[in-house]
Amino acid sequence: MAYTFGTAEIFTFAEYITNSAGIYITVSQRETLEVSIINERLPYLRKKSMSLPLTPGVYLMKNKKGEIIYVGKAKALKNRVSTYFGSQNSLWIKVRRMVENVEDFDYILCDSEFEALILECSLIKQHSPKYNILLKDDKGYHYIKITKNGWKNFSAVKQRLDDGAEYIGPYNNSYGITNAIDAAKKIFMLPQCNKVFPRDFKKSRPCLNHFIGQCAAPCAGKMSEEAHSEAVDQAIDFIINGSGQAIEKLTQKMLEASENLEFEKAAKIRDKINAIKKITEKQKVVAASVEEQDVFATVCSDSKACLSVLRFKDSRLYDSEHFIIDLPEDMPEARYELIRSYYSMRDFVPRRIAVDGEVEGSDLLSEWLSSLAKRKVSIAVPQRGEQHSLVEMCRSNAAQKLAVYLGKTGKSTAALDELGTLLGLKAPPKFIESYDISHTAGTENVAGMVVFKDGIPYKKAYRRFKIKGFTGQDDYASMAEVIERRILRYFEEKDSGEGFGRLPDLILLDGGSGQVNAVKPILDKYNLDIPLFGMVKDSHHKTRAIALSGDELSLTSKRSAFTLVSTIQEEVHRYSVEYHRSRRKNSALSSTLTSIEGIGESRCKALLRHFRTVKAVSEASIDELAAVKGMNKNAAKAVFEAFHGQNNTDED
Repeated sequence: MAYTFGTAEIFTFAEYITNSAGIYITVSQRETLEVSIINERLPYLRKKSMSLPLTPGVYLMKNKKGEIIYVGKAKALKNRVSTYFGSQNSLWIKVRRMVENVEDFDYILCDSEFEALILECSLIKQHSPKYNILLKDDKGYHYIKITKNGWKNFSAVKQRLDDGAEYIGPYNNSYGITNAIDAAKKIFMLPQCNKVFPRDFKKSRPCLNHFIGQCAAPCAGKMSEEAHSEAVDQAIDFIINGSGQAIEKLTQKMLEASENLEFEKAAKIRDKINAIKKITEKQKVVAASVEEQDVFATVCSDSKACLSVLRFKDSRLYDSEHFIIDLPEDMPEARYELIRSYYSMRDFVPRRIAVDGEVEGSDLLSEWLSSLAKRKVSIAVPQRGEQHSLVEMCRSNAAQKLAVYLGKTGKSTAALDELGTLLGLKAPPKFIESYDISHTAGTENVAGMVVFKDGIPYKKAYRRFKIKGFTGQDDYASMAEVIERRILRYFEEKDSGEGFGRLPDLILLDGGSGQVNAVKPILDKYNLDIPLFGMVKDSHHKTRAIALSGDELSLTSKRSAFTLVSTIQEEVHRYSVEYHRSRRKNSALSSTLTSIEGIGESRCKALLRHFRTVKAVSEASIDELAAVKGMNKNAAKAVFEAFHGQNNTDED
C-alpha cells in the first residue's frame, strides 16, 4: 500500500511518519514523497526481538497462516533477530520481502552455536521454508535399464517401469552413469544408435562408428546375437564393478583363449582391455591428488549467479551439478549458506571441500559437516597448484552454465565475474566505459570512449571527443575535461536511459594513478559513485596492472580478467588513435587549401563540406567552385589556379 504526497505536505506528515514504525520514505526525482507501509507489525516484532537473550539459538519466522517461512540460527539471538526489524534499507531485497510477510516468530535456545546449526538444518529439512531454499535440487535418480525381449540392450533412464526389463540402481550421479554407459558401449563396440534388433537386423550398411572401431555393426550382420549378448554383459560388469575388475576378468579370458589357440578371439579381448585403459587414462586428465573431495565455485552476473559443484572420488571426477540462484550480496555468507544447503540434500559428505573464496563461519561449518560424515571434514580455499586449477575449472563450468541461462558467452561471463571480484565491486560490471587520449606533441588533442556491454564491444555507444579547454599537451587535464563533459551530457539525457543517459558500472582509464587522481575529483564534484580505475602498460605497451588512486592490482594471476582488460585497453587505444589520425589528415589537407590566397578557415570548411575531399576540389571547375556557399568568382579562380596553373585559367 503506497501513498504519494505533494512537497507541501511533507512537513505536516513528517511527525506521523517518524512515529509510525514500518514505514519508509523515498523521494523521487520529481520531488514527490512516496510512503510505503512494509509491515504493520514491525513495532511489535521489533519490541519482541529486543527482549530476546544474548544466547545461541534458532529462530522461526512465520506468516499470517502460521507457516514457517524462514529458519535461522544465531550466536546471539537478540543481536541477530533485531536486525530484521530495524532499518529496512540496510537489508537485502530478498530479506526485505521475507520481513514483509512475517506475522510473528518463535525461537529455541541452544547451548552452543554448533548445536543451533544442527537444529537449524534439521528444521529446514522438516519444513522446507520458502526463504531458506537457495538450491532447487531437481536432480532425480537414474537407473540402468536392461531389456531382454529380443536382442539384449541397456540404457540410462530416469524412471523404473513395470515393463519386464531389469533395472540396476538407483544412482544419484546422472553425470557418472551416462558417461559410464557411453564409455562402455565404445569399449565393447556396442551400437550407440536407436536401431532395434532383430527388427533392423541386416537392413542397413554400417555407420561411421563401425569404421572408427567403436561399433561391431550388428545391423549389418557382422555381430551375432550371442556375441552381442556377451558384450552387453561385459559392459554392464564394467559399469558396476569398475575398470580394475573388468580388466582382470578380460585378461583371464584372453589368456584362456591363447592357451586354446584361439588367437583371433584373444586379440579382440586384448583390444577391449586396451580400450578400457585408454578410457580410464583419459579420465585421469581431471584426476586430483586428493582422492575424495567436492569443489565449489560461484560465478555472478548483474542479476543471477550460478553455483557449480565438481565431485571427485578415487581421484577422478565422477559427477557435476549446477544451480542458478538469485544474486548474493555477501559472497562469504552466501558460500556458507550454499554449502550448508547443498549437504542438507546429500547423504554423502567428502573428506575435503575446496571453495573459490572465503566462507563465513568456515570452522563452524566444518564442524557440522564432520558431524554428518562422522569423520573430519576440512574446507580449503586453494591459492595455487593443482587444487587451484580444479577450482578454476569449476568456475569455468559455472560461467558457461550461467552464460547459457542468460544467453551470453561463457568466457565473457567468467571474465566479468573475475574482474568484479578483483576490483571489489558489488556485482560484475554490465557496462564498462574506457577512455584514452591521443595527440601529436600537443596538437590535435582528442579522446576516444569505448563501451563494453556484457564483456563484448558495444560499438553503438562509442563516442569521440575533441579537447576544447586548452591547447598543448596535458593528458591529465584532457582526461578530466572529457569525463566532465560526459557527465554533463548524462544529466541532460538521463531521462532517455540510453547512450550518455546511462551511467557505466565501471570506468577504466588508459593510464596510471595520475589519470585516476585527475578524474576522481570530477566524480566527487557531481556526487557520482562510479568505480574508477586505470589500466597500466609495461615497457612493451602491454597491459600489466590495474591502477587505483595510489596503488596497483596485479592481473597476472587472473587470466580471464587480464584478457578482458587487455582487450578493452587495446580497443580504446585503437579507437582514439584512429580518430586522431583522421583529424591530423584532415588538418593537413585543409592546410593545402588555406595556403591559397583568399581561402581562410571558413571557406576551407565550406569547400570540404561540399566536395568532401581535396581531390574533388582540385577537379572542380571555376563555376562549380564559385557555386559553393561563401565563395565568389575571384576566390574560385584562385583555387583553380592553385591546382591547374595560370595558363589553364587563361585558356578557359
